[in-house]
Amino acid sequence: MTPATQSLSYSVSPKRVKPAPLGSKGVVVAVVIMGAWAGLLTFLLAWYQPDWATPWPYLLVLLQTHLYTGLFITAHDAMHGVVSANKNLNNFLGTLAAGLFAYNWFPRMLPKHHQHHRHVATDDDPDFHDGHHAGFLPWFARFAWNYVTVWQVLLMAATYNVLKLYFPQGNVIAFWMVPAVLATLQLFFFGTYLPHRGEHAPDNVHKSRSQLRHHVWAFVSCYFFGYHYEHHDQPYLPWWRLWQTK
Repeated sequence: MTPATQSLSYSVSPKRVKPAPLGSKGVVVAVVIMGAWAGLLTFLLAWYQPDWATPWPYLLVLLQTHLYTGLFITAHDAMHGVVSANKNLNNFLGTLAAGLFAYNWFPRMLPKHHQHHRHVATDDDPDFHDGHHAGFLPWFARFAWNYVTVWQVLLMAATYNVLKLYFPQGNVIAFWMVPAVLATLQLFFFGTYLPHRGEHAPDNVHKSRSQLRHHVWAFVSCYFFGYHYEHHDQPYLPWWRLWQTK
């Protein structure tokens, strides 16, 4: 194990315990994340006047980035059917959360993500690249090529041109565009690159690693998806229960 990967590990699958009923908690969590993202974005675009000589606008960019990441994590949970036991509601919230994050299209992402789980770290894995030795940038380029569409780019460009008619252009760039890019990098780095890069032990059936247990950092970095072996081992757990497996 190299120094760069010493903080990552995997564990033997725990004895299966029937998960607690989801109830309405998944829906509440999803609505809170989407509401927080929309509410903060509205404030930052319509009323906030950033003073870039102070740390506050930079911290708000990071907070909005974290909420963007939460949008994708919500869509990801919906791909596993753990936002709501009601399939229609689950898929609606997943589609909405994915769409708010730079017009990602949930029905297109869904089969790709399940293909990743079925064929993790193989040539048939759409999230994997160049065997076990790919660098960050080539891997990220392939990842973006697999998921970003021309329609997304066109819709983002059109939305940007509409938003700047009503809100300060600097605010639109800083608080709507930049956090989406940063969140994409964050999701890839903590949710794909770190867990799946390099060689895996033969008995690591999920070809995934997990960061060492640190719940605060695990939440801040990627909504507990640094505990990635646990996610592949128990994909029926929503993100807000994932920490309990560690």
